[in-house]
Amino acid sequence: MIAPQTPAPGQNLILVLNCGSSSIKFALFDVSSSPLPRRPAWNGKVQGIGGTQPDFGATGVAPFAIQLDTQNPYGSALNLILRHVHARLGEGRLVAVAHRVVHGGSRYFTPVRIDAGVLADLRGYVPLAPLHQPFALEAIDMLLRERPGLPQVACFDTAFHHTVPQVEQLLPLPYDAWERGLRRYGFHGLSYEYLSVALPERHGQRARGRVIAAHLGSGASLCAMQDLRSQATTMGFSALDGLMMGTRTGALDPGAVLYLMEIEHLSLEAVGHILYHESGLKGVSGISSDPRDLLAVEAREPRARLALALYVRRIVREIGALAAALGGLDMLVFTAGIGEHSIELRRRVCQELAWLGITLNPAANAAQATTLSTPDSPILVAMEPTNEEWIAARHALGLLD
Repeated sequence: MIAPQTPAPGQNLILVLNCGSSSIKFALFDVSSSPLPRRPAWNGKVQGIGGTQPDFGATGVAPFAIQLDTQNPYGSALNLILRHVHARLGEGRLVAVAHRVVHGGSRYFTPVRIDAGVLADLRGYVPLAPLHQPFALEAIDMLLRERPGLPQVACFDTAFHHTVPQVEQLLPLPYDAWERGLRRYGFHGLSYEYLSVALPERHGQRARGRVIAAHLGSGASLCAMQDLRSQATTMGFSALDGLMMGTRTGALDPGAVLYLMEIEHLSLEAVGHILYHESGLKGVSGISSDPRDLLAVEAREPRARLALALYVRRIVREIGALAAALGGLDMLVFTAGIGEHSIELRRRVCQELAWLGITLNPAANAAQATTLSTPDSPILVAMEPTNEEWIAARHALGLLD
């Protein structure tokens, strides 16, 4: 049982929810003080939803096994989080809930207060982000029914890329596809938005130059930024595009999809499952979607070695393409779970980018420093922990009456 930590009387808090298919991350931010603290007052997650061993963990609380309703495991997990959050509130007050919503489509480019009409619109984008969109909407729907007076704010991962020029958004399909909303949207926008705040604080004017940010996690993408605005990104119409990921293909010849369906007679559902859940590092290695597992066995497992080589190669190729789009490169930034923690994969990527002039400082890389390049490297290489939850809380605070 988690012992409540009573906030100060009158303390107002915003709850941020980041809902995935098998996990829900949450964070509470104290909005009573200004500026908004970047460190949450409390945060944690439920993981393993739908599996046989779900658990709950939070700040100061080691993960422990939980029982979820087998008929409605996701709703059960949400209710569990809300019970623990309210136990934590004490005399504090929950003033809003901010949701990371992956897709805002061609209509939503800024955070928005959610009502029944907005929720109905967002349901139309479920096919574009099937791993995330349905689960965020389930949480929103539940709270609209159970706490109708509690403000909810949707913060869109696509919104940061609204500054991308049209030539980068267009798909080479008949033009009426553009008019129907088929275009490159880009994702991981809350992460890149945080970098647009944090990088100039740490690195000054250089961060306003030609920057490529590498958000490397179970999902992965790159964003080319100039003057702290998105100019191009590797994810496109859906979160399947671009880099090779943990279980997702990344960019793939559409002819291969047609082949699977026409020649191998796989159904649409079967192909979708392969592209989203059985490909990437997991599919090539046949071992795991986690690069830590593959690094541990690559010396004796050729497919693990091949999967990692392909993973790095795809990152390097896309960095080269984005550097060309920017007309050069001033800074390369690693973020998210793999980008922030994998010393070896950062080393391999930078080694293959030596032709650009990148010189990595091995000691700084090993020490997980925020500046990873040598002082004489013409391109600054950085590591910056992301903070999507703080960005979402800040947006929610800005929309409160």
